[in-house]
Amino acid sequence: MSVTREQVLRYRVHAQQLDRPTSTRRRPDDAAILDHGVQDTGPDGALWALALRGVPVAAHDWPHELALAWTLRGAPHAYRRSDLKAVEKALRPYSEADAAKRVINASAPLAAADITVLDALATVSRTMHEVVDKPMAKGVLSTRMTAELPEPYLRWCEGCGATHMYEMTFRLAALHAGLELEPGTSPPVVRRIPRWPAGQVGVLDRPADGGDGPPDVLRSLLHLLGPLTRKQAAVYLDSTLRDVSARWPDDAVEVDVDGTPADILERDLPALQDPPGDKLVRLLGPYDLFLQGRDRELMVPQKAHHKALWPTIGRPGAVLADGEVVGTWRPRAKGATLALALDEWVPWSSRTKEAVEIEHERLAAFRGASPG
Repeated sequence: MSVTREQVLRYRVHAQQLDRPTSTRRRPDDAAILDHGVQDTGPDGALWALALRGVPVAAHDWPHELALAWTLRGAPHAYRRSDLKAVEKALRPYSEADAAKRVINASAPLAAADITVLDALATVSRTMHEVVDKPMAKGVLSTRMTAELPEPYLRWCEGCGATHMYEMTFRLAALHAGLELEPGTSPPVVRRIPRWPAGQVGVLDRPADGGDGPPDVLRSLLHLLGPLTRKQAAVYLDSTLRDVSARWPDDAVEVDVDGTPADILERDLPALQDPPGDKLVRLLGPYDLFLQGRDRELMVPQKAHHKALWPTIGRPGAVLADGEVVGTWRPRAKGATLALALDEWVPWSSRTKEAVEIEHERLAAFRGASPG
């Protein structure tokens, strides 16, 4: 089956529920992207992503149905609180090689000390659980962990002028330790997850049958950001191509996207072939899932715009119009007023401009401000 990039982008808009109207009768945890995890980076993070998908939430009012944890790529992600135990199991490394890839440069000193990364993550998780006996700021926890762990787990940090744990090992171990992040805290505060099973602390073994059960990271990735290749999925997860390929869903089927092969779940083929074509404009947050695909050339064909949309530091938000990214936006808050700095990549129609104004008002209301 062959599809165009326009069909793919419209499919993703629909699969991610960006075309869903807001309903006050909807639960705060009623969103498909929570199956995968919603990155919470910056003031317009997870809650704004949910608001864009019709969930009745507002900034600074974190629903008790949601929990926040360091997970994919070490970034904070929101999940349904009721899913946390299953999420922890699904996010256990696929293998030693996968674990080494995820912790990046922390793997070399562990290997030199003849310690596997899986054993190291288990040790750090158990230690972290014991240390966090009450809510604890990240810096305090880091200092405590440095005192508890031997040299292969630690490094000298030029930026901090101090010795502390490798950052990715620190972050990735937290959920396996039964720890969550306290929303709205900066620096982040780490605390124990209520009623976390003692037998699930520091356990990195995966199910014997190799299956994740719900939630399944690869399946949700294929559903929400498909079609995609195994390599793109491996890059997204900071995993290895071999591990991702070994766990690729059996019901994934190949399609042709403007001449490039990629996979999608078989059940999603009808929606991909004939996605809704609703006209809509959305102000996507800088780390919205729609922008997280590793097929950036498909999302934004003009490579000159890549550096503007995905800079190393200080990402802007994206203006999405009818499935296409047509510009960027940055908030300009002053007191109780929120203005936007807009960059139009192409001439916007009067309809797009009017819709951007409406979305500006929506974002301001979400933040409890007035549009300026």
